[in-house]
Amino acid sequence: MSSPSSLSLTQRRIVWGVRILLALAFGAAGASKLAGVPQMVQVFDAIGFGQWFRYVTGVVEVGGALLLLVPATGFLGGLLLAVTMACAVATHLVLIGGNPAPAIVLALLSAFVAWRLRPVPRLAATAA
Repeated sequence: MSSPSSLSLTQRRIVWGVRILLALAFGAAGASKLAGVPQMVQVFDAIGFGQWFRYVTGVVEVGGALLLLVPATGFLGGLLLAVTMACAVATHLVLIGGNPAPAIVLALLSAFVAWRLRPVPRLAATAA
């Protein structure tokens, strides 16, 4: 396994590029939910859990975007957003219909970031 510090310069740049892209996407999506953009209000009406769920989702997305931008919390941000998008895919498929492809792409990119930044045990170093 590799740790974030063992990635090549090119790999680190790719991961940072994806992190920035995701932070922009989730920051904008979360902000639109928190601001009460009419389309977001309609989507969450269709989900049927109430508008409180729109606020929670907005906070999770903005929070996840911020976590992605902090080097020490990038793994947590990627994991949080991957799980959030997996739930969004399920919501599209089961409750509201529509195209789940954007949520699938965001879930895969978030999972990629979480996987590349995952904590790796240092067992080999302590056994030597």
